[in-house]
Amino acid sequence: MKVNLNHQLNDPRSKGVEILSIGTELLLGNIVNTNAQWISEELSSLGLNHFRQSTIGDNAKRISQIVKEISLRSNLLIITGGLGPTQDDLTTESIANSFNASLVEREYLWDQIKEKLSLSGSEINNSSLKKQCFFPEDAQIIDNPRGTAPGMIWEPIEGFTILTFPGVPSEMKEMWKETAVNYLKNNFSDGYIFFSSTLKFSGIGETAISEKIENLLKLKNPTVAPYANLGEVKLRITARAKNELEAKKIIKPVKEELKKGFSKFIFSENYDDLSSILIKELIKRKESLAFAESCTGGLLSSSITAIAGSSQVFKGSIISYSNEIKQSLLNIPENLIKRYGAVSEEVAQNMAINAKEKLNSDWAIAISGIAGPSGGSKNKPIGLVHISIVGPNNQITNIKKIFGKTRNRIEIQRLSVNVCLNSLRLILLSKSK
Repeated sequence: MKVNLNHQLNDPRSKGVEILSIGTELLLGNIVNTNAQWISEELSSLGLNHFRQSTIGDNAKRISQIVKEISLRSNLLIITGGLGPTQDDLTTESIANSFNASLVEREYLWDQIKEKLSLSGSEINNSSLKKQCFFPEDAQIIDNPRGTAPGMIWEPIEGFTILTFPGVPSEMKEMWKETAVNYLKNNFSDGYIFFSSTLKFSGIGETAISEKIENLLKLKNPTVAPYANLGEVKLRITARAKNELEAKKIIKPVKEELKKGFSKFIFSENYDDLSSILIKELIKRKESLAFAESCTGGLLSSSITAIAGSSQVFKGSIISYSNEIKQSLLNIPENLIKRYGAVSEEVAQNMAINAKEKLNSDWAIAISGIAGPSGGSKNKPIGLVHISIVGPNNQITNIKKIFGKTRNRIEIQRLSVNVCLNSLRLILLSKSK
C-alpha cells in the first residue's frame, strides 16, 4: 500500500537517482564497492541524473532512517546488499519499516528457492531461507537467476521508487540486465543518454591544465571535468544526447581544442595507458626495448609485460639493485660508482648503454634513484631519480627528477616508471614528425 506524506509532496524534488550500498564489510574496507561503480555507469548510459552514493552497515534502524531521508530528496533509489538469508540481511524489512508497511510471503518464491537448492545439492533451512520470500504487498519481484535472493521494485510513496538487488556482483548484474534496464527506460528515462570520452595527460599537472581551459570547464553540454591519478591527469568530457553518435558530435570540437592546446601531453583516449601506447608505437616502428633497473626493482618491466603483445618489442631487463650487480652484469666500472655514486647521471647512462648492448635492443632505459624512506642526503635527497634513455646510433637522453619528501617509496617508484615511459613516448613522437 502506498503512503502519502504531506511534507514529502510539499518538498521540491531534484528528480535524481541515488545509490545505497548496504554491508558492514564495505565500511570496514574488507571488500571494494564495485557495485556502485558499475551501476553508476549503467545509469549514465540510460541518461539518468545520479546525484549521490551512500554506504551503510547492517543495522536495521540506520537503514530505515537513511531510506526515509533519501525519499525526501530523490525519486529513485537503487539498493544493493542485505537480501540474503543470514541474520545481517536486513534490507527488505528495514525498507518496509521506513514506510510502516508490512511484509507478505510470496509462496511461489519459496518453491523456486527449494528447487534451486535441490539442484545444487545445498541444505534447505526453512527458518533462514524463507525470509527471502517476504516483500511489501504491492512490490514487483525482480527474479534472481543466479541466486536465491530476489529483489524488488517498490513505490512506497508517490513519486519515489526503490529497486533492490543482492550484493553479489554477478547476481546483481544479471538481475539488472534482465529486469531493471527495461523498467528504468520505460519509467524514468527521457530517451537521452550520457556519453563520456576521456583524454589522458602525462607530463603536466591538473592545476596547469585547469588554468588553461577555464572556458571549457564552464560548459554545460558537454561538461569537462579534470581528475588526477598518480603521474597522470584525465579530462572527462561528457555529453547528454539522444544517442552515442550525437554525443560524439557534441564532444568533438572540445576534444579537438584540447588536442591542439596539449598535443604533446595527451597520450591516450579512454582506455590505453602509457605502456600500451609505447608498445604499439614500437611495434609499428619494428624496434625493441630493454631496461636496466635499480630503484624501481622490476616495476618498470612489470608495467610493460602486463600488456598483451609486449613480447614483440620487449627484450628483457637487468635488475641491478646492488652495486655488485651493476658491476658484474652491466660492467659499470667500480671507480665510476665511487666517483659519482650509484645514483648519478653518469652511472645511469652507462647502465643504459650496456643494457642496450647486452640485450641487443634498439632502445634501452636505465633508472637509478633513492626511493626512501632512508638513504638520502643533502646533495642527494630522497626522491632523486636519474633516468637515461639510449636509442639507435647511441643517441642519449638523460633526465633528472626530484619527486620530493612528501612522496612515499611506492609513489616515487611509480612516478619514476611513468617518467621513463612518457619520456620515451615523447622521443618517439618527435622522431615521427
